[in-house]
Amino acid sequence: RTAIRTRAMFGQAELPFFSDRPASGETARTIVLGDRIVPYTLRRSRRRSIGLTIDQRGLRVGAPHRASLTEIERMIFKHASWVASKLDEWRARRRPDTPALVDGARLPYLGDWLELRVIQGSGRAVWAPDDAPTLTLMPRSGEETAALLVKALRHKALRLFGERLSFQAERFGIAPPRFALSSARTRWGSCSLKTRIRRHWRLIHGEPPLIDYVIVHE
Repeated sequence: RTAIRTRAMFGQAELPFFSDRPASGETARTIVLGDRIVPYTLRRSRRRSIGLTIDQRGLRVGAPHRASLTEIERMIFKHASWVASKLDEWRARRRPDTPALVDGARLPYLGDWLELRVIQGSGRAVWAPDDAPTLTLMPRSGEETAALLVKALRHKALRLFGERLSFQAERFGIAPPRFALSSARTRWGSCSLKTRIRRHWRLIHGEPPLIDYVIVHE
């Protein structure tokens, strides 16, 4: 399968709301292993071989300066089962992170960053005009903030994914199939005769090519 790479890191096994920037000398990338989109951190050094490690931060790859991305990803593909198993083990151990949904916070959005404005209000979420990457949340109480964010992102994902699905269907000369959003724990997309196409709403954190990959795959 073709590996799809993105600029933003999404966490170890699932997309959290926020992501940490890689340390100096490290590059954040993603790779598609089966039906999983796996983020990894690449660090090049004077080492002689490619090495894979997995800890609470996720998959980390050390590689010589001379190693090509093809060689690096071939090594990851070779150990795909081990990678998936270890990531699942760490996810089971880890307590879920509680995102700090405060005014000025940022989260990945379509391969860029979405800035949040949080002010007390009437329980609404308002996108900036012209789809600028700013979202204003107006919760009636602090407990409502996360729910407003998820609702706003799901609404945006439903519209954007529908547009991308129609575009890709036209390319293949077929009618756009029925689709719905998903909140699955381990799958970014699925398809069946009964449910048709389902896509995880958190894909809105990824770049458009990543979203298109899942659409075309399904």
